[in-house]
Amino acid sequence: MVRLFAGLLLIVSVAFGANVKWEKDYASALKQSKQLNKPIMFIVSSHKCRYCIQLESTTLKDPKIVQKLNAEYINAIVYVDENPPFPHELYVGGTPATWFIQGNGEPLFDPVMGAVDPINFAKALDVVSKEYKKIKK
Repeated sequence: MVRLFAGLLLIVSVAFGANVKWEKDYASALKQSKQLNKPIMFIVSSHKCRYCIQLESTTLKDPKIVQKLNAEYINAIVYVDENPPFPHELYVGGTPATWFIQGNGEPLFDPVMGAVDPINFAKALDVVSKEYKKIKK
């Protein structure tokens, strides 16, 4: 019965489009990260960047990626063309830049740049999850 429900849930989320749960801003993501002891996936993006659009319309719509992000990460995205408040040292001159950050604001790694495909993005998420667990022990 549980397998049937899980399978049905996956079909429904694929059919209706799974969505990443986004925090409203960087500050909210930091707060949630501290409370839930989860790393932050923070994307610096632009509405006019074709690679940003590609990342958001492909990789960030992949059901497996969405499930992992929603289960294991606090997710936030900012658009530099909207002048949002966020630490500007996280803007490295190009978009999209995907950062993985601890609740104290410290990056775990340098940013992943560009529109990464779902297979490689999943590999990156696995590396980040393992490293974060080591740090938080």
